[in-house]
Amino acid sequence: MSIKTVLCPVEADGFSNDVENAIAFCRLRDAHLTVLVVYTSAPTPFGSYDVISSVWMAEREREIGKLAEAKTRISDMLLRSDVSGDVQDVYAEFAWAAEEIAERAMYSDLVFIGSEAAAVETFRRHVVNGALFESPTALLIDNRRSNVPLQPKTILLAWDSSNEAARAAQQALEFLQAAQGVHVTLIDPVASSRRNGEEPGADVATYLCRHKVNVSVDRIASGGRAPADVLRMHARDISAFGGTSLSMLNHPTLPLFLSH
Repeated sequence: MSIKTVLCPVEADGFSNDVENAIAFCRLRDAHLTVLVVYTSAPTPFGSYDVISSVWMAEREREIGKLAEAKTRISDMLLRSDVSGDVQDVYAEFAWAAEEIAERAMYSDLVFIGSEAAAVETFRRHVVNGALFESPTALLIDNRRSNVPLQPKTILLAWDSSNEAARAAQQALEFLQAAQGVHVTLIDPVASSRRNGEEPGADVATYLCRHKVNVSVDRIASGGRAPADVLRMHARDISAFGGTSLSMLNHPTLPLFLSH
């Protein structure tokens, strides 16, 4: 898949590092960057009608002003850059934030989450739920603080012969082809003609080789450990960028590519 449109959701409270990293990412790929700055509105306070109206309206005006200020600052960052880009803003009720993100993710090749957005658990959950589960678009979480463009040399592709794993491999082809090495990793694989084949991992390795991916197959015994822990340890051992399991989101220690 060729990445030509990237959506970068950010919070109005912190975004500079994420936007700079997204710009660098898009520059390498000659891709268009859409920054979506999001402010989730405060819940309506309880009390008398007059108090609710005055307090809620004052808070709403403050939040909208903060959103507008963030949008202006991001627009300036894009104008100073050498990439094609635009900025959109969303002022959403907490319950509808994921849906707003999903709507825009549908028209992107990739959703890019930077370290600032990923560090805020509630916001990260909105993006993951919206982009990953309510749209067909893959998700890249770049949790590094560095502004060095993300160009993974080694990639771990978690493989279990599922539709989700196959879709992730197809959507990540641009990264896989550019990497020096791709480790297709299977945990406790069972040879089966209806699932992994007689040689687990061989089928997907053949597919990737035909796309000129430098691939190897790693079959790992879990030893009773959780799959996410096994994948995390193996990714660290091989210094890999991870196309890995969703459960690793709870303790992200490396960039993650996710598809559902």
